[in-house]
Amino acid sequence: MTKVIVTTRLQKVSSIVDPIKAFHLDKLSQDDCLSVFTQHALRARNFDGHLQFKQVGESIVRRCNGLPLAAKAIGSFLRTTKSLSKWERVSESEIWDLPENQCGIIPALRLSYNYLSSHLKRCFAYCSILPKDYEFEEEEIILLWSAEGFLQQKAKHQIKDLGNQYFQDLVSRSFFQISSNDKSRFVMHDLMNDLAQLVAGDICCRLENNKQQMFSHRSRHSSYIAGAFCTVKMFEAFDQANSLRTFLPLMQVHRYDSYLTNVVLVELLPRLRYLRVLSLCGYEITELSDFLENLKHLRYLNLSRTLIESLPDSLCTLYHLETLLLEGCSRLQKLPSKMENLVNLHYLDIRGAYSIERMPLGIGNLTNLQRLSDFVIGEGDGHRIGELKNLSNLGGDFCLSGLENVNGQEAKEARLNEKSGINTLILQWSGDLEKPTRKKEVEERVLDSLLPPKKLEQLVIKNFGGAKFCTWIADSSLRNLSSLKLLGCKNCKSLPPIGRLSLLKGLSIGGMDEVHKIGIEFFGENQSIAFASLETLSFESLPNWEQWDTCEGDEQVSKFPRFRKLSIRQCPHLLGRLPTHLQFLQRLEIHECRRLVVSISSYPSLRELSVEGCEELVDECSSSPVEDVTCFSLQSVSVSSISKFSIPAERIILRFSNSTDFGINDFHMLPQVSHAFTFLTRMKLENCAGLVSFTTSNFAPALKELKILNCENLQYLFDESMSSNTCLLEHLEINGCRSLLRLSSRADICNRLQHLQIYLCGKLRSLFLDSKLPVMLKLLDICRCPELECIAEDFHETTDLEGVFLIYIKNIKTLPRGIDKLSHLDTIRLQQCPNLVVCFEEIGFPTPNLRFFLISGCENFRSLPKCINNFTSLQRLTVDNCSADISFPEDGFPTNLESLSILGAPKIYSSLVEWGFYRLTSLQRLSIGCIDVVSFPEERIGMMLPPSLTSISIYNFSNLEFMCSKGFQHLTSIRHLHIEGCPMLTSLPEKDMLLSLWTLDIFDCPLLKEECRRVKGREWSKISHIPLVCIDGQSFIPRGVN
Repeated sequence: MTKVIVTTRLQKVSSIVDPIKAFHLDKLSQDDCLSVFTQHALRARNFDGHLQFKQVGESIVRRCNGLPLAAKAIGSFLRTTKSLSKWERVSESEIWDLPENQCGIIPALRLSYNYLSSHLKRCFAYCSILPKDYEFEEEEIILLWSAEGFLQQKAKHQIKDLGNQYFQDLVSRSFFQISSNDKSRFVMHDLMNDLAQLVAGDICCRLENNKQQMFSHRSRHSSYIAGAFCTVKMFEAFDQANSLRTFLPLMQVHRYDSYLTNVVLVELLPRLRYLRVLSLCGYEITELSDFLENLKHLRYLNLSRTLIESLPDSLCTLYHLETLLLEGCSRLQKLPSKMENLVNLHYLDIRGAYSIERMPLGIGNLTNLQRLSDFVIGEGDGHRIGELKNLSNLGGDFCLSGLENVNGQEAKEARLNEKSGINTLILQWSGDLEKPTRKKEVEERVLDSLLPPKKLEQLVIKNFGGAKFCTWIADSSLRNLSSLKLLGCKNCKSLPPIGRLSLLKGLSIGGMDEVHKIGIEFFGENQSIAFASLETLSFESLPNWEQWDTCEGDEQVSKFPRFRKLSIRQCPHLLGRLPTHLQFLQRLEIHECRRLVVSISSYPSLRELSVEGCEELVDECSSSPVEDVTCFSLQSVSVSSISKFSIPAERIILRFSNSTDFGINDFHMLPQVSHAFTFLTRMKLENCAGLVSFTTSNFAPALKELKILNCENLQYLFDESMSSNTCLLEHLEINGCRSLLRLSSRADICNRLQHLQIYLCGKLRSLFLDSKLPVMLKLLDICRCPELECIAEDFHETTDLEGVFLIYIKNIKTLPRGIDKLSHLDTIRLQQCPNLVVCFEEIGFPTPNLRFFLISGCENFRSLPKCINNFTSLQRLTVDNCSADISFPEDGFPTNLESLSILGAPKIYSSLVEWGFYRLTSLQRLSIGCIDVVSFPEERIGMMLPPSLTSISIYNFSNLEFMCSKGFQHLTSIRHLHIEGCPMLTSLPEKDMLLSLWTLDIFDCPLLKEECRRVKGREWSKISHIPLVCIDGQSFIPRGVN
């Protein structure tokens, strides 16, 4: 059972959800509140070591009134001072006596804010543009503060350092707090967010979901949550806000399919001449017009994850620009040629802009750059690497690529070792190591010349073409190096002595074709402890690696004392065994190492095992299971394609019996002791040719979830020996088992079964021989089982059933009787069952609680239930391409329908028009098709559609010539319009009727297509504002020009 816990400060929310089960949290006791306060104010549990503050502190705590956030905020503020007089001033402040704001802002928070310095007040108030629950990164906020001029740079202080100090001050005082979802991100407590809005007033504003609002002429900073589609109506709020400094769309999650109306690019942004911050991040836009030249004050421009292919030259006139974000602009071909004019640029991010082939000339003149994500060296531009020497302030993550175009002398000019702020360095050559211009000796000299700064924390070397690594990689001077990746270095024959790096925690080695042996050189000579801090080690794609000499005979050297995870993938020639005595190894992954023997006997902490393709899996512990005090039991197991499974039965029970997640793939014989897996609750079996059926002796007794995939010899799930007492199965999925004839002889064997899904079982004729179903079944989902003729005789005992899905079952002829007994039935979906004949008068009417009823491609389905209008819970009704004679119910449809699709049913369409679409007052989605009409909605009869509609799809109106504007005039919420198969259609409703549209999709309408051509078509002016227009599969998205 799934449970949802709702927390709220508002009594009315509690009463709406469930007033009976509401649990009211009391305020903290005086002692608990005192403890929270002293922890934040004094870093202590009480006042014992700070008696001078005891009396005034207790007074402050009493004023916090048992509210933990108040105690935390005031305590955090007072931690910065040890002045008793300041504590007394806080205790005696008049603010304590002010009433709570309507938003519930408590005096303690207002007091906390009042004691902030002016620069922190400004920074905090600005954050009122952040929506509640929005998670943000520290750097994200600092860049915005800088652009707004909130960071007053001091001597020897970089902007980032100052911003970091401000940010951490607000964190330490509880104005920001670390997100519980992601420790690298932060959030504002709801009450803090309310406080920020209160102190910011109408200077800062944000568009809230489902709230119609207008920004005033006083508004300076704006934000909104960017959804999938941002339409022209949404931006009417900006009509009076001509003095905005911040235009900031925000996304709760990263998405790559957000669409923006062209009106923003063509009309709105060009008149916002005072902008300092502009973001179009994540929008599917391909081009910017020259409106940027109007934005002389711009400091921050974010075009990340857009589809732009080029940047306008006017960008280089933005003298004040500090931040330019182009992350994930995969189509961007190049940076503007006059980038050197942006002398105030501090931050340039082009990560993921893989189409950029070289840096513009003069980028070395941007000496204020503190962050440059990538420096790309083009062919013939090797000398340009020297431009890096003047960029001495670079820090953070830095990728230097195109190194195949550089020689050793040129590489020295980069002076990477002088850039002490860099903490992550990626050195990258082209992946084409066979290119004639690539010389091993040259690349070795280049790498040797790129000595990194000593404080480097992470290093990645990719596609290096030399035959050997340089000595500095394993130099002890890199004392902070915690992560190292050597990838695609195909010519290197040996590894450097990485074991010397005492603080290294993560090591990845991959794509090294010439490595045949890894031995003592890997650990480093004269090392008493090799890999002293290493926790994770990964080898991948070493096709010729044959031997790993772990030097286990040398007892004077301690190896891998903190090892947690080992992964070896795609090393097909690796022979022998893995290192032993890895006391703390918790996860072991071996994939596609066909000659490797994997022993799990000497890993006492192992909890997760994944082996896919090896020579042998063994457990060689010499002691008996009873005597083995170091024995472990795995929690998660996935094994497949193992040539020899050499673990004795008694040790299988010992090692695997406590597993809760177990997967087997490609075994010819299922282990006959699986009944001893007493804790196993989930199992996945794939390509197990030896599985014919389960018996009492080979079925795990606690198993609740079972997936069986592509087991070609499975004929029956359970044989006659099974009983309901031995089967606790609740979820069963069977897919691609071509020999399956039925599940069992009796349904009561799996009476606890709740979810049954069977796909692609070509010989399945029945589920159970007794023609019954498990009594606790909730979901029945069967797809592409063409020989299945009968599900069951009736539903009388299966009263918990909630969903029935029968899809592509050509031989099924009828549904079980007693469908009217299914009081919990929520969904019926019948699709592509051509022989299915349903007579509801015989089998019973579907329950009135039914919410979704979908029938499609069932040629013999001829009538809907006569009393369907009484199905007051029905939300979605679909009747597509069934019998042309299917008729409209006498009493009509239930008026509470939210989605209706009627295709290939002309009688229903005609009767529905006569009955009146407008009666469906809750209808949001309509899909409709008809042959005869000339207009839609039909003009001659004044046909009206319900104003609640948000989506309309019309199909195969072969005589349709125009769409009636009058019929659309009340559809103010319409978002999606799909038109398909209307060869005579030439015009759309007037533009005013389409202002709310998010998407327009036109397919197979040749005349309309011609009229909707960009700029030239007569209908283009009606649709140019729509965020996404798609015609015959081609998308037309904003380009920044009309």
